[in-house]
Amino acid sequence: MPEAVGKPLRGLYAVTPEGLPLNTLLAQVEAALQGGTVLVQYRDKSRDPARRAATARALLSLCRGFGARLLINDDLALALAVHADGVHLGAADGELPAARQALGAGALLGASCYDDFERARVAVSAGADYVAFGAVHPSATKPLARPAPLSLFTRCRSELRVPACAIGGITVDRARPLLAAGADLLAVISDLFEAPDVTARAAAYQLLFEEDHREFLQRATF
Repeated sequence: MPEAVGKPLRGLYAVTPEGLPLNTLLAQVEAALQGGTVLVQYRDKSRDPARRAATARALLSLCRGFGARLLINDDLALALAVHADGVHLGAADGELPAARQALGAGALLGASCYDDFERARVAVSAGADYVAFGAVHPSATKPLARPAPLSLFTRCRSELRVPACAIGGITVDRARPLLAAGADLLAVISDLFEAPDVTARAAAYQLLFEEDHREFLQRATF
């Protein structure tokens, strides 16, 4: 597993939509990367391992060209096989300590923590590089997900001191409160990949992160 690109874990986190032809998926992800996406998560629940491996390798090559990182959703074996930059695991997708050991120190390990701060605390102790809370808004992808309050992001920044990722129903118009609360990553599917111009939508998110950083620096000087 190669060492992850040494950029801060902050910015737009593009989660790939399912069911797209490979060429369409690659074109959409490339457009998102052109707009400033920093992380891509390959999410594919199908049972075609050869196709999934080929797609993951193609996405990894694309991400490398933009200095971005590719994580695999819920499949440690695939992440290891294609030498991805890391893996993101849900509650039922494997033990975090074992994943941390298998990945090595240079790769990224993300953990879904839903609305549970104590789960996040345990995940960080097990070696997670970032924790994800959500759904922060109702989501068509996971309509039964429990709502995650903004206070989780504030607590994560002050108590756990690892990046926090927000996921679930995020749009550009809903993003500012998440950043203000302490979210470092915004994981987006529909609002990004269903946008008329994927590159422009990704750039709009990137602008929000830049504005939030400027506001943070201004506050720090007073």
